[in-house]
Amino acid sequence: MNKRNEFEVNPIFARSGEVRRCHKYKLSEAPMLPETAYQVVHDDAMLDGNARLNLATFVTTWMDPMAMKLYADVFDKNMIDKDEYPATAEIEERCWRIIADLWHAPDPEKAIGTSTTGSSEAAMLGGLALKRRWQQARKSAGKPIDKPNLVMSSAVQVCWEKFANYFDIEPRYVPISADHPTLDGDVIGDYIDENTIGVVAIMGVTYTGMYEPVQQIAAALDVIEQERGLDIPIHVDAASGGMIAPFLQPEIEWDFRIERVHSINTSGHKYGLVYPGVGWVVWADRALLPEDLVFEVTYLGGEMPTFALNFSRPGAQVLLQYYAFLRLGHEGYREVQAATRNVAEYLALAIGQMEPFTLWNHGSDIPVFAYRMTEGHTENWDLYDLSNKLREDGWLVPTYPMPDDMSDVIVQRIVVRNGMSLDLADKLLDSLRSAVTFLDGLDSPLPRSGRTTTTFSH
Repeated sequence: MNKRNEFEVNPIFARSGEVRRCHKYKLSEAPMLPETAYQVVHDDAMLDGNARLNLATFVTTWMDPMAMKLYADVFDKNMIDKDEYPATAEIEERCWRIIADLWHAPDPEKAIGTSTTGSSEAAMLGGLALKRRWQQARKSAGKPIDKPNLVMSSAVQVCWEKFANYFDIEPRYVPISADHPTLDGDVIGDYIDENTIGVVAIMGVTYTGMYEPVQQIAAALDVIEQERGLDIPIHVDAASGGMIAPFLQPEIEWDFRIERVHSINTSGHKYGLVYPGVGWVVWADRALLPEDLVFEVTYLGGEMPTFALNFSRPGAQVLLQYYAFLRLGHEGYREVQAATRNVAEYLALAIGQMEPFTLWNHGSDIPVFAYRMTEGHTENWDLYDLSNKLREDGWLVPTYPMPDDMSDVIVQRIVVRNGMSLDLADKLLDSLRSAVTFLDGLDSPLPRSGRTTTTFSH
């Protein structure tokens, strides 16, 4: 029997690649059969948690079978290569124009937008446009441009801290409190001066899922302009709420209906219902995106404009976004998001009725809610211990401190996504009740050193 036939008849776990250890940090000398390499990687990945039970992440973990088929058909497309893939480029434009219309751009034909690798890149592009417009205005007025600052809540997602660090901008964090759990315009004037490039408002705070009242923030900025002559634009970080509010809370004015809102970002791979990674950023008018930020590049024989922090990136997720838009339409998105929010509110109500927990919010904005330990319930365990106990049943539920000025408040947060059914919600509640019963039965406090804690997922 020749060597090839010997490999073909061997059971998969008896092949030479399976019965020897593989090098982890350097290339092996000999190749493997594709089936063997697949099995090795597949078995490593089995040690990950079950994505459907990951209640820490906002990122989509389920798409329907036809989306999976489309994904397999188009995973080789490079989004940046618009000369070679003009149909994909056209579909990208259709997507951001659909989003611009969804966000009430005054004239969608005058809007401008782009896809990105996710909402973090999209947020940074929005921030760069704010900075460059501020610089241009300051130069025209003969004023210095060396001390730009950006005003935002202390509960912003970490991408804004990165943006400020990477692009030499002073971040000015307005602290949240029990009385002001979001940035709401209160005391915002104390943080604004002539060097402020803009204000970030969040539709779906990462810590709690709550909406920041963009209209209220804009009204506070209107007063500042009247009193001090400072015209401060808003960028809305709608990483999650941008694909929730238009369908579930259309009466809330947070988008381009507010003139002061220049740009908005969202995640296609969160409540846009697409696998990672794709994000979107849209400006209400192309005049709000400085032309000198857009590069005209020659690539593979074609000239194309590009505004991005990345260059080559997958086009498949853009096509999946368009598939989702076609597949669901406005009514389909409303039904999916409403079902998801119903599960979040169901869970919040049940958990809020449990003696150990006090709700921070109820999941009525985006399908996300947080809760803390009821004061005085016990000294024997805390929410970190509860996270570890829930992990034994496969549930990943993050525990973390609130931002500065409230860092003594520890909360757990649950993110409900498409694919979290009421049946799964009941299983989570069963696990939660069982974990509480076990922890409440402890005779002494669990050790506070060397324990495993659940990390906070953005």
